[in-house]
Amino acid sequence: MSKRRWAAGVVLALVALAGLGVSQAWAPDRSVQSLSVRWAPAPSRFISVMDMQVHVRDEGPRDDPHPLVLLHGTSASLHTWDGWVSALKTQHRVIRVDMPGFGLTGPNPTNDYRLPTYADFVIAVLDQLGVQQSVILGGNSFGGEVAWKTAVVHPTRVSRLVLVDSAGYYFEPRSMPIGFKLARMPALKPVMAKLLPRGAIESSVRNVYGDPSKVTTELVDRYYELTLRAGNRAALSERFTQAPTGQYADQVKEVRQPTLILWGAQDQLIPPDNAQRFQRDIPGSQMVMFEGLGHVPHEEDPARTVSAVQRFLAQP
Repeated sequence: MSKRRWAAGVVLALVALAGLGVSQAWAPDRSVQSLSVRWAPAPSRFISVMDMQVHVRDEGPRDDPHPLVLLHGTSASLHTWDGWVSALKTQHRVIRVDMPGFGLTGPNPTNDYRLPTYADFVIAVLDQLGVQQSVILGGNSFGGEVAWKTAVVHPTRVSRLVLVDSAGYYFEPRSMPIGFKLARMPALKPVMAKLLPRGAIESSVRNVYGDPSKVTTELVDRYYELTLRAGNRAALSERFTQAPTGQYADQVKEVRQPTLILWGAQDQLIPPDNAQRFQRDIPGSQMVMFEGLGHVPHEEDPARTVSAVQRFLAQP
């Protein structure tokens, strides 16, 4: 990108911020303790992993031979799986986690947000929880990329994969949430460290839904408040810099685990043709496309999407 285009982008971003009400957007960091009251009730707990206090929820029968582990996407949290967990936890052990840089876990003290480090983090969480058997690993967006990368580098620890609108290949978004645009502009870091218009978060969440009318006030509250967790805003910029999408795309073909690919047909961030690319590159994979749903179909319509997961889990 030329300096002129880059400068123009910064100016447009500042104009957008002004339009979203910068004068009312003063938003300093919030502590984990203050946020945990609302966002970490039981069964939430914190475990020590890689010098971080990691927010996890571990539910369902402990004798499940293949627990299901769920990884959220960029700027999301373990709460994004609430609907799936409600449907699955009576028969399956379901583990979900706030990944480094997001949710209540917050930033990695080593400032390392490379994809292989996230894969190692997943295994470290399982080790800390005493889960030595292979797991069914699912993930949405960036979490999907972490999931399949983990399956490639730690194949004996992953028995199956569930990829939900997963990152992996280089792609051109049809539309990108404004929050992601702002986080990709280094010149705005000093501004965004103290300012966060709630309207920018609401716009970003609506952007990834196929039906924006489903976006509730409480949903926006969750994304907004957890973004304010101390250190998360700086970590988001680093995540985009250190783990560019498509960096390991050639390794998708190394996935050997049975894989279910789920996609929202109205995904404007990672276009649906990426689903076909995964199906082409992962031998024997299954794909389900959901009409009317966007980039987070598991959150937008948990009942419809989890049915496909239950069928997949029932297969021998």
